[in-house]
Amino acid sequence: MSDGALPPVHLIRVLEGLATNPMLPPDFVRRLLAHRKGHGSLAGRPDLSDGMIAEIIAMDEHWFTHSLALNRRLPHAFRMTLAGHPDPGIRAALVVGADGGARRELFERLLGDPDPQVREHLTGNDRVPEDLRARLAADPEPGVRATLAQSWTQAPETVRRLLLTDPEDTVRAAACATYYRHLPHPVPPADLLTALLADPVTRAGAVRHCTLDAGTARRLAEDPDQHVREEVAGHPGLPPPLRDVLAEDPSPQVRLRVFARRDTPEPARAAIHARLLSEVPPRDWLTAPTDLDDDALEQQLMSEMARMQLRTLRLPWVTADPLPHVDSPYACFRASAAGSDRLPAPVVARLLDDEDSGVRTTMALHARDRIDPATAERIDRTYRPEKKTRWRPADDFPLPADVLRRLATDPDPRMRQLAPRDPALPVELVRSLAADSDPTVRHAIVAHPRLPVSELVRLLTDPSEQVAAAAAAHPGLPTEHMDRILTCAGL
Repeated sequence: MSDGALPPVHLIRVLEGLATNPMLPPDFVRRLLAHRKGHGSLAGRPDLSDGMIAEIIAMDEHWFTHSLALNRRLPHAFRMTLAGHPDPGIRAALVVGADGGARRELFERLLGDPDPQVREHLTGNDRVPEDLRARLAADPEPGVRATLAQSWTQAPETVRRLLLTDPEDTVRAAACATYYRHLPHPVPPADLLTALLADPVTRAGAVRHCTLDAGTARRLAEDPDQHVREEVAGHPGLPPPLRDVLAEDPSPQVRLRVFARRDTPEPARAAIHARLLSEVPPRDWLTAPTDLDDDALEQQLMSEMARMQLRTLRLPWVTADPLPHVDSPYACFRASAAGSDRLPAPVVARLLDDEDSGVRTTMALHARDRIDPATAERIDRTYRPEKKTRWRPADDFPLPADVLRRLATDPDPRMRQLAPRDPALPVELVRSLAADSDPTVRHAIVAHPRLPVSELVRLLTDPSEQVAAAAAAHPGLPTEHMDRILTCAGL
């Protein structure tokens, strides 16, 4: 910024970016301590001195203190100080921020914390010594015990038994569930299975671990809980007549399980697939006015969830024997086949050109030695993830410099975002990208090593707050411009 330059449009965000700049001089860090807006980015810096840390604690500004508690480089003495902070959210943040060097003393202190949310955070922290973590199985708060059951999936059997036989329904349900927060999932002791199947809150989680006899299978297939029917629909011991009954179940999740079975007859599989797609609600179903009652809305939600599950379904039995399924009418079957590492070259080529993005991407990831730059570019250009994600195929298949330079002028801004991955990108292209009409492209170029200082300074006043903040965080930002930012903010 020159003397006559306007201050950044997004001054607060620029200050937050500056707070993370690794080259920010210590005296500028101190000046930023006076800035009490934003979310305390400054307190997350790894180079804070003891004096600065003490100053932040003395301020007692919530976001500053919370960010400090999350700082993995925080010295032990200050962690112990914050362990006595009156705000339980800050004490819980200490647990989240505890790194491999966190001492037993800290966990012992927090184990007796009066607030359950602090103890709940301890249940999911693998750095807590095992003997201390085991004590939480006897915590007086059921929510803490339930969270422990969900988080500590490989707890000693004595602990798992306590949780599986807990007097509280919520704890037992969490200990014997169909979903856990970590892999691998626990297997309940065999001698408890009868009781777990008899208990309505643990029945669904116990189904996959039991042996189905005819009577048990019939009883479970008629259970009023759709989660129980869903689990029995996927059980390998399900008798074919009951499989066919569950293929008509009112729950789309139950029918999806039947669809995914190896022994499901193809006509039945096709009928389930067609019905699942026919039940998908319109795209605007969440926002459009409706006179549907709660039950109908819930059914629409279940149908939409089933559609997403169908798209992302991957079947190990198909991957193990892929050739019969490479031309399947179901994209999830073709993607499962593409997960095999032993497909012949003509099949690989066909799946790399599949109409479905998930199939193409899966095949590329399992045929890395057959991916040339042109194929890598095509796979990335046509990548359409089912869920929002930062990953893209170019992360696994780096494009050569000549391709990246060509992409700098591509009509698609998503492809122009890749050009900065060339560290030797010509300066004229760097300048062009820094002036791109799309803010995501400008954001991608901000950190480029060949970005001229004049362009970096100009981006401090960018209309996009993400771009402006990234410019302030750039380690190449001259200190005089750091000073001007602080002066503009009155710091």
